[in-house]
Amino acid sequence: MRNTTLRRLVTGPAVAGLLLAPAVLPAGGANAAPADAGAVSSAVPVPAPGRSDDARTRGAVMRTLQRMTLEEKVGQLLVTYAYGDRADTADPAAVAANRRIHGVDNAEQLIEKYHVGGIVYFAWSGNVKDPRQIAGLSNGLQRAAAGQRVPVPLTVATDQEYGVVYRVGPPATQFPGAMALGAGRSTADARRAAAVGGAELRALGVNQDYAPVADVNVDPANPVIGVRSFGEDPGLVAAMVAAQVDGYQDSGVSATAKHFPGHGDTSVDSHTGLPVIDHTREEWERIDAPPFRAAVRAGADSIMTAHIVVPHLDPSGDPATLSEPVLTGLLREELGYDGVIVTDSLEMAGVRQKYGDDRVPVLALKAGADQLLMPPDTAVARDAVLEAVRSGELTERRIDESVYRVLRVKYRNGLFGERYVDPDAIGSVVGTGEHLATAQRIADRTTTLLRNDDGLLPLAPGRRSVLVTGWGAATTSHLASALERRGADTEVAETGTSPTQARIDAVADEAADHDLVVVATNKAAGSAAQQRLVAALEASGTPVAVLAVRDPYDVAHLPDSGTYLATYSYAQVSLESAVKVLFGEVQPHGKLPVTVPKADPSQGALYPYGFGLGLPG
Repeated sequence: MRNTTLRRLVTGPAVAGLLLAPAVLPAGGANAAPADAGAVSSAVPVPAPGRSDDARTRGAVMRTLQRMTLEEKVGQLLVTYAYGDRADTADPAAVAANRRIHGVDNAEQLIEKYHVGGIVYFAWSGNVKDPRQIAGLSNGLQRAAAGQRVPVPLTVATDQEYGVVYRVGPPATQFPGAMALGAGRSTADARRAAAVGGAELRALGVNQDYAPVADVNVDPANPVIGVRSFGEDPGLVAAMVAAQVDGYQDSGVSATAKHFPGHGDTSVDSHTGLPVIDHTREEWERIDAPPFRAAVRAGADSIMTAHIVVPHLDPSGDPATLSEPVLTGLLREELGYDGVIVTDSLEMAGVRQKYGDDRVPVLALKAGADQLLMPPDTAVARDAVLEAVRSGELTERRIDESVYRVLRVKYRNGLFGERYVDPDAIGSVVGTGEHLATAQRIADRTTTLLRNDDGLLPLAPGRRSVLVTGWGAATTSHLASALERRGADTEVAETGTSPTQARIDAVADEAADHDLVVVATNKAAGSAAQQRLVAALEASGTPVAVLAVRDPYDVAHLPDSGTYLATYSYAQVSLESAVKVLFGEVQPHGKLPVTVPKADPSQGALYPYGFGLGLPG
């Protein structure tokens, strides 16, 4: 596992590009085709003088690379998913899904067939049921990789951003997410959250986290980033990104800053469409670039691409994932990044609209990417890259550059010496009392109070009848439990994201029979039904406290709400913190990390960046 000392040993000033010594090129030059499909290329990367790699790492990487066939090397660039809670799953549903997607029964066969370099975990693929199961799956995957002709350990990755995007849930420690950390303004808290999260992931066999989000959320209507961002201020986001890169990587987990060149000013979700960002080059330098520069300086092991078009950076109309001017010109050459560039999922619509699934992997590698994440068809992606090498469109030397970077991270993270985890040690790392307490302390410094117009807060001690309503079965249940621990009698009436008018009327009638209403909103700015619910509750005559458990922007669309808190997250620690604020147990220390515009944005700001009230007394 990598510690600070080791990181300083193997990480130094970045040098763009990976140079090759002419002496190791095969006869016929860099584009010469191998004698046969199984031939081992001798076009192995030789770091130029002054590179940051220490001699031991460089030698180990090159010895491994020299043993690999072209097919094995291309496999190292593929990161995909497999269904099942075990590497050798025989569950009929998982087997059927794997056959449909990959033409194999399970992850073991996937690794054997394609020599994939990485597996990514999701809840929907059945990978993350509980900590012991996750550790067993990780060990099974690594055993399958160790059984290959060249036993390269796997990258095991997941999206554990915390807050509203996470794959590994409780009992693993949950943190409040990026925008909440931005509201807390503490880089120490951001680093500590990443360090704890990284340690828990590593204990489960996960060695790469697709976090932190380095996007600067300057568009309140952004449908895909929002609270996943630390905020709208490039300096704040940069500081938080650097802190989290340090935290994850000092715990032995590769951090992944995403989504380059910046996904924070878009009104289109790249999962379903192709966003176009009209930032000029100067705006990009001022707004989007600082967090990625900070990630590069911090030595981030990987940076993820965005499926967005930025015409002022590349007028071709190609998404950044497929853009050589963006990935090689900006990220490699101008920012000096020589870590691993991983694409965002190649299943997303944003990268598939212009080219077919057989061209996208080749174009991504030509642009400068190293890892191909979740190609829609693994066989098509692999075969397309192999054919591109054989035809001369891609050189094997270019493949070697990417494989070198991928292997280098695996060596740095100690995976060649310590690829397995101890399931019996999970309890001493994952979800410990110390970690849970740390998460709660951090969350308690993030809650933001935007309105206390009627002086409702802090609530006086004593029994009261509370109706808990609004979005989320788990959210309303957690809130009710927290209120009950403080002496309240609660009734829960969860209403979802789009309650019917009949449901709104029924809940509003119930409100009149209680002393207090606590209502949770989730993206109410885009939900007329949630807005009507809050208005009806306010009209009931019972005091109402509104908790925005995702976007702070909701407040502009709830003009009648007199008591309004923003948690930026529905993690249990965030909900507990909000209830603490309601009762005055903690001050609402959080300050808005974004500007909240009025309901009509052309009318200016409702609450400025940095706004946040304290409790009286």
